[in-house]
Amino acid sequence: MSAPPNGSSGDPIEARVGAAVDAWLRWVPTWQPGTHRGRSRMCRRCTGSPLLEAAGIAGKTPHQVAHALTSRMQRIIDRAVEDYTQRELPALHAELSGEQIWHAGGFEPGAGLDPEYDGLDLDPETDDEQPFLFTMAGLAEETKPEPPLPRPPLNAAEKQQLIREIELADRYADDAGRRICFALAEHRARILAAVERFVEPQVQAMLEELSRHLEPPQ
Repeated sequence: MSAPPNGSSGDPIEARVGAAVDAWLRWVPTWQPGTHRGRSRMCRRCTGSPLLEAAGIAGKTPHQVAHALTSRMQRIIDRAVEDYTQRELPALHAELSGEQIWHAGGFEPGAGLDPEYDGLDLDPETDDEQPFLFTMAGLAEETKPEPPLPRPPLNAAEKQQLIREIELADRYADDAGRRICFALAEHRARILAAVERFVEPQVQAMLEELSRHLEPPQ
């Protein structure tokens, strides 16, 4: 399942997509239905995602499998926008950097997670009869630093420049997403083959086990 040779365009996004798909293909054989908890809320990242449409697996695979792919693609978009912002959008870069410094501190349970867990609920469903001693969300809330002093206000010209640069960053993110969709389509056959080989048999076995339990007694 090695990646096909990259095209001659030298597009860094195409190379990153190929590497991310390779990483996802290495992960897929380790997936098992019983090792991942279901979600209680709709996943905004995956629901109606054009990335999954481009990959050919929209609505056809368990959420955790699809989420592991969309999270890897989202990281590529985030990195591309971050690089572009640092190069071309000084006001937005300064604002984001200042925001990070201003609000630094506290426990971040989602930091450093593997892509397949990125953005998912970190705590299991609560049980009113047997409440947990602590939760990840609770720890994050408890360790928040004291609210910082208000940051220096921007003048009118700085606000206008920041608005323009935010619009440019949004356009760049949309463009990066489209480029990723085109790049993903090139890997569709490999993605579908992995789902058919490693995921669908487990789903089918789970459905057959469920149907046996639902059969009326003889």
